[in-house]
Amino acid sequence: CENGMAGPYPCDNVDLLGSVPLPMLGGATGSDNWGWTDPQTGREYAIVGRTDGTSFVDVTDPQHPRYLGDLPKTAGSPPAAWRDMKVYKDHVFIVADNSAAHGVQVFDLTRLRNVRTPQTFTMDAHYTNLGSAHNIVMNEETGFAYAVGASSGGEGCGGGLHMIDVRDPKHPTFAGCFSDPSTGRAGTGYSHDAQCVVYRGPDQWYVGREMCFGYNVTAISVADVTDKAHPKAISTASYPNVGYAHQGWLSDDHRYYFLDDELDEQSGLGEAAKGTRTLVWDLADLDDPVLLTQHVGVTKAIDHNLYVKGNRMYQANYESGLRILDISDPINPREVGYLDTYPKGDTPQFN
Repeated sequence: CENGMAGPYPCDNVDLLGSVPLPMLGGATGSDNWGWTDPQTGREYAIVGRTDGTSFVDVTDPQHPRYLGDLPKTAGSPPAAWRDMKVYKDHVFIVADNSAAHGVQVFDLTRLRNVRTPQTFTMDAHYTNLGSAHNIVMNEETGFAYAVGASSGGEGCGGGLHMIDVRDPKHPTFAGCFSDPSTGRAGTGYSHDAQCVVYRGPDQWYVGREMCFGYNVTAISVADVTDKAHPKAISTASYPNVGYAHQGWLSDDHRYYFLDDELDEQSGLGEAAKGTRTLVWDLADLDDPVLLTQHVGVTKAIDHNLYVKGNRMYQANYESGLRILDISDPINPREVGYLDTYPKGDTPQFN
């Protein structure tokens, strides 16, 4: 990043080390991505969703990323603008939205170790108790996956948490449903995304319990899913000028919760009319989440996903790209770096 530019991209405190164009990733349009570090070799891999499948890229040498091959979408399923994946025990679990009987593809990532030339892979297992899902959530500590936004066949769970036991990764089994019909706009408790953890925050009543935090369109949802046969709704919380409660992440200490709303910027709702709005919640009492502040970013771009690691929050926003915020003071986030992957503008549009 020199003089505010990294190659063709505006930047601050972020260097561009390498890139792989979509045509070299098997083609089609990209969607979500995740990653895997091989515990045996230490090599790092990007798992990249596309409309028609999933690509695998060795990024151990970030200046020379190497495309390893493609896992095509489930045969007979249509292309999907939304494909999502998460990893557990060296296996990736892949879902796709609006994709008929796509199900959950399971692929053993250790098969990537000895790949020298790009390959077309086949899946190692196929979970078919649901058709499509918008997203899949993984609690790597417990070995349970949670498909959310399920539709088009199988057990939809109202679009809420479709719970899957993946402790034996090649033999996933259905574990139960949870939804809170008081949230969302369909009366079913649809979850667009979620995060599920073994809770270690300040609310002593729930320490050690498996808790899921759902982003449910009109509100956030807090649920205790420790007993998969009897999950419990703990609380819900809405906020001013709701557009679409989309996604969020907990602070490492489980005290704070950062939420992005996908439609507030484009609709010019409240503070989001001024810039990218991130909502900061206090979870000291899980029965009563409290909205502490609304952080407004330096551009008007639409926010999409955010993740927290240590005292940094990493946001993936539409026209403004990667934005990195310092959350050492969670109530006063401040931007400390960015790589703007859409140099044409920073407007509230879906580019």
